[in-house]
Amino acid sequence: MSGHMKLKTLREKRLKDGYQETSERALERRENLLAMALAVAVYNRRKELGLTQTEAADRCDLDQAKISRIEGSDAVPTLPLLYKLSKGLDATLRIDIDINDEEPKIILTPHEHNTAA
Repeated sequence: MSGHMKLKTLREKRLKDGYQETSERALERRENLLAMALAVAVYNRRKELGLTQTEAADRCDLDQAKISRIEGSDAVPTLPLLYKLSKGLDATLRIDIDINDEEPKIILTPHEHNTAA
């Protein structure tokens, strides 16, 4: 079971037992979910491309440490950073946040390149 699933299961058990989450904790949890969703999307796309963190960083005009922080859920992305990631990883970035859904969705969709001339 992944760390995320363990935390989700623990949270569900606490809520069932009457635990009341503070608004500050709920906000922190949502922010963590967003960071994790971005981390997974970047990691998966980097692996699809067969790139190391250093190679991905070069393509994104970032340093390796920044890619590491993003994949470790330790970076708060700005719009320019998201643009660099999308361009460097040759993908369209889509962020789907539905306030009625606990799980944000961040998807990097590979660009299709027409090789026919």
